[in-house]
Amino acid sequence: MPESQLTPARRAARRRRVERRRRRAVATATATLSACIMIVAGAVMTANANARDADPQASGSAPAEVVAETPEPTATPTPTPTPTASDTPDDAEPFCTDEVTAAIDSGDAEAVVVAAGGGQAFRDAVVDGRADDCISLGHPAWDWVVVNKQRPLDPIDYAPEVVVPQTFSPIGAHFDEAAAQALDALVVGARDAGAGEIGLESGYRSYETQVESYNAQVVLRGGTDGADRTSARPGYSEHQLGLAADLVACEGQQCGTIYEFGDTVQGAWVAENAWRYGWIVRYESGTTDITGYEPEPWHLRYVGVELATAYTEGGYSTYEEFWELPAAPGYE
Repeated sequence: MPESQLTPARRAARRRRVERRRRRAVATATATLSACIMIVAGAVMTANANARDADPQASGSAPAEVVAETPEPTATPTPTPTPTASDTPDDAEPFCTDEVTAAIDSGDAEAVVVAAGGGQAFRDAVVDGRADDCISLGHPAWDWVVVNKQRPLDPIDYAPEVVVPQTFSPIGAHFDEAAAQALDALVVGARDAGAGEIGLESGYRSYETQVESYNAQVVLRGGTDGADRTSARPGYSEHQLGLAADLVACEGQQCGTIYEFGDTVQGAWVAENAWRYGWIVRYESGTTDITGYEPEPWHLRYVGVELATAYTEGGYSTYEEFWELPAAPGYE
């Protein structure tokens, strides 16, 4: 997203992130230069030693008899590998501790992230590989799961347990329980802040429902190319997780459309505050080349308060960048 479209807090967070990357790049260049100096110094020392052996006068005392010997090879210093952002630090704390394992056993995703030290610590451990033994970004039952055009649900017809949120829904939408509670809290927060009423246009969609939704978009958009920019193919939709919400602005039980949401008071408040309730705006303006979708200010994705906070404070605009995953603009 262009920096001019970010809030002051997110602009500052993005600049901090750029500065961290710059410092890592400087550290990498410095370490590489040091390694090169070690190699050159080693080569010079070896050359000097060989020269003294070849010219005894250079040492000031020639032996009575010179015996030709083959100089023993001198090992060339091996450069020390330079750590990168994704390498596991040697002194890093282990991730899959008893506390984290106990939280995993409880099935509470937010408790797992808290046990790991918070959203940023959890994210870093996943990115650098320390969490590989106990955390997967592909398991659909966890709030942190990543689903996009390159990462389908596994199993493809996964169906979560869902509940009916208190938030008004024109179609009677359902949700994952934690996401439902978080959405209800967000709606109350918007109301209390004077931002108006928010309704839930669409929540959980089964695999079969997504088949119908996608096929309708194919007809409406004149083919799969157009449909793919606005609708996920069956088995590739965040809605199938029960963790995605399409919101509308309402007055009583009279609601607008999802396409109008970004231009409403409710839409502006959600863009600024959704993270406080565990949500991120999944498809922001200017990110189509990464996500593969046109901007959808109405489409929120529940990830939990800890991760949403780390996401926002880090200045990220896509979930792919947050986890340092490849862009997913299209299907394989």
